[in-house]
Amino acid sequence: MKKAIQILERVQIGVGAAFLFLFLLTVVVQMLSRYLGIAATWTEDVSMYSFIWAVFMGAGAMVYEKRHFAFGSLSGALKSERAKLLLEIVISAIILLFSLWMVYYGIRITRQFWNYTWVNIPSFKRGPTWLCLPLSGLSAAIYTIAQIAENVGKLAKGEK
Repeated sequence: MKKAIQILERVQIGVGAAFLFLFLLTVVVQMLSRYLGIAATWTEDVSMYSFIWAVFMGAGAMVYEKRHFAFGSLSGALKSERAKLLLEIVISAIILLFSLWMVYYGIRITRQFWNYTWVNIPSFKRGPTWLCLPLSGLSAAIYTIAQIAENVGKLAKGEK
């Protein structure tokens, strides 16, 4: 199971990196087109939506690496390793709830905007653009469940 989760995280980072590269490429094309006086209005939509995908794919991957937003002062103040593990489980449970919220509302938003079109490229639908929300939430939920299971196992064995 751990190997499958690691593969999922690598794929997610790869997808995020690809969209980040696409974002940077379209911004460069946009700058060049403005400098040369060529109309390239499509770059605005492509850069915006590729950036959104890059951010959400990166956010899911950061949950796997435990590099998400956190407050370390409370954990640092705790002396007991057991208390630190319990705090990690509580924090992971909160992240899991937020991740599941992202899945639920991400699906709703994706469905709502499925047939809307891009502003500058009307033949493209917005629905696939917003799939990054439930996918990021789902991957974060998978990572968090694995982390909770690992921490509960450590608690049961009495280790850190």
